[in-house]
Amino acid sequence: MKKLLLVLIGLIPLNVSAISARNIIAMDMDSNRILYEKSIYDEHLIASITKIMTATVAIELGDLESDVTASDTILKAYGSAIYIEIGETMKLKDLLYGLMLRSGNDAALLIAETVGGSVDNFVSLMNQKAKELGMKNTNFINPHGLENNKGEGNTSTAYDMALLTSYAMKNKEYQKIVSTKNYVVKSDKKSYSWANKNKLLNTYEYTTGGKTGFTEKARRTLVSTASKDNKNIVVVSLNDPDDWKDHTDLYEKLFKEYTSVKIIDANNFKIKKENYYKKNKLYLKDDVYVLLKGNEKKDITLDINLLKISDFKNGDKVGSVKINLKNQTLKEVNIYVSKKDEKIKKQTNFLQKIKEWFKK
Repeated sequence: MKKLLLVLIGLIPLNVSAISARNIIAMDMDSNRILYEKSIYDEHLIASITKIMTATVAIELGDLESDVTASDTILKAYGSAIYIEIGETMKLKDLLYGLMLRSGNDAALLIAETVGGSVDNFVSLMNQKAKELGMKNTNFINPHGLENNKGEGNTSTAYDMALLTSYAMKNKEYQKIVSTKNYVVKSDKKSYSWANKNKLLNTYEYTTGGKTGFTEKARRTLVSTASKDNKNIVVVSLNDPDDWKDHTDLYEKLFKEYTSVKIIDANNFKIKKENYYKKNKLYLKDDVYVLLKGNEKKDITLDINLLKISDFKNGDKVGSVKINLKNQTLKEVNIYVSKKDEKIKKQTNFLQKIKEWFKK
């Protein structure tokens, strides 16, 4: 009986019980499909992973090459810092590296004041962006993630932060910043050398970015991203004492379970029995891949929505394709149209006739 019990224990898969996070999610960044979840909609303090939104808003609205001179706003910062001085000048882009690599709270306040006109206005922009992205259970009160003297701070969910990161990672400037291991910069007063606090960049080869966070109330928070074989995944954990291991183990598990499957070949995209645009070319800009496991491909269906637009120009969007897995939409991509050049067509026909004449 003892031998049989030992064998049965060995067959039990180690998955949820091995994760130490209170809340954790793994999401496909290309489709926002949830690949793994544990209490992902619970609202909690998020600490410095807040700065993912700070960076996103600043990159989209700020002039990254502009010079920023530190004001006395930085005196309100405490905790982790890049230690910039009042009157010191640095480019906005360099402040963003200090924000994301060193989690500089002084950099966060200075960025917010510069891009938003005031810290409060910038926080409003952060909440506006959260609403746009469908982050329904998120509220920002500052750009750095620290709690105030009342114990209040920025709150969100593992799901919302995964949505944000999936969005942010589509921006090349953001990608470049969070994937940087070391950064050296000179201000008008001194030189800085920053090492990224996200140690997964050095310990897990497929890591592409992320952001660390910690306060006494929020505990350890971590967002990381990793890519392998066209599989692009974000993992978010809240209150996780063993976050480095949990993220790495989860990536390894999911990279084995899922395959990136090409659903539509952009070079051979055709719609059967489509007559409205038959004199023109309908196309997609890229091949369409989704992450699937097992025999899920048999459950994939395409839902094509084509608009009949009479006055269109080359490159106009004229519809979309939804890629569905059973009742879940994994991805939606746009359909575009290009007009066939009648002049080129006539020239081609004329040259073809000449070739045929010479052959005869």
